[in-house]
Amino acid sequence: MVASEVRALFAVASRPEVVSLAGGMPYVTALPLDMVGELVADLVSKRGAVALQYGGGQGDPDLREQICEVMRLEGIEARPDDVVVTVGSQQALDLITRIFIDPGDVVLAEGPSYVGALSTFSAYQANVVHVAMDDQGLVPESLAQTIYALRTAGNRIKFLYTIPTYQNPAGVTLNEVRRRQVLEICRRAGVLVVEDNPYGLLGFDGEPMRAMRADDADGVVYLGSFSKTLAPGFRVGWALAPHAIREKLVLAMESAVLSHSTFTQLAVGQYLATQPWREQIKTFRELYRERRDALLGSLEVLMPPGCSWTRPNGGFFVWMTLPEGLDSKAILPRAIAERVAFVPGTGFYADGGGARHMRLSYCYPQPDRIREGVRRLAGVIEQELRMRDTFGTGAATSHKGVDTPGPDLA
Repeated sequence: MVASEVRALFAVASRPEVVSLAGGMPYVTALPLDMVGELVADLVSKRGAVALQYGGGQGDPDLREQICEVMRLEGIEARPDDVVVTVGSQQALDLITRIFIDPGDVVLAEGPSYVGALSTFSAYQANVVHVAMDDQGLVPESLAQTIYALRTAGNRIKFLYTIPTYQNPAGVTLNEVRRRQVLEICRRAGVLVVEDNPYGLLGFDGEPMRAMRADDADGVVYLGSFSKTLAPGFRVGWALAPHAIREKLVLAMESAVLSHSTFTQLAVGQYLATQPWREQIKTFRELYRERRDALLGSLEVLMPPGCSWTRPNGGFFVWMTLPEGLDSKAILPRAIAERVAFVPGTGFYADGGGARHMRLSYCYPQPDRIREGVRRLAGVIEQELRMRDTFGTGAATSHKGVDTPGPDLA
């Protein structure tokens, strides 16, 4: 284990004078924090003896029932017995990987994919193979061809990992037709689908998308989280899995942590039972929509020719492509010097790709700060383009490099 240069850079980026378009931190200030404080105080005074005690490995039964109600918004009909509460959805992903992966097994994942997932797969020595995406999400034809090629070469595919709705980092959404196609391809090939859906309720237009799990109860493990719709500090997520997988998840959970926090589970449960949580999600949606619009509008006005980007309908992120000859990882130190931060695209590929890409997050800064951050970033890119045009491609990528971002930037 070695120290990462990028961590030092992002320590600098956390300073107030730096506009961070990097980390996907929810804007928890939008919560009624006084109410949350009263809720927690009430929990301790009335149920403290239970809240501060050990709990079961599968999670609080009442909370699991409430989670089923939350998932119903995405068309999922599930039983509380099939839900396993976890320490954020990241732990659920770790447990699924621990259960299924032997060294050398293949995990299919969108290219680009969530950096925290790639870190988990690497830790268990999985071979990550990326499947092509476009503005409509995962490309089914590419998925089918990749499965065929891997199987023909004798590789063992354990599951497809996908974030179909407002994907991290690309911000794109898998459309309904493709969802059915992807499920059918995986069903025929006998490939499990792991559907990671932390942003599904944070769409900006219309009702939530129907989850893939809603159409395949046996072939999909669904991962959910309250980190984006409530607060990440509670560290409460879950996995909804077919019965046989659920049993293994509970065993893996108990071996990892014995039991997770009863206190945070009961706090989340009390919030769901006593507060207008659907209205709070609407508040988050409107807030993030305003910030998305600020980012997209600024990119349109300020970015030099040759730059392109996705236009998300929900979630936290925009995926930007730089002009030919520029390397986002190489220009990050200059951007930090100009007091703006982003995440280089190479962190979202297991194979070292993504050099011309960067992830921009709009969820945390105020709209005016977003506009200022884009202005600074556009200035850096313009300077890089001048260097490229004057001295050649190598000059534009000759800055001191930085290591790939770790999962703390998720």
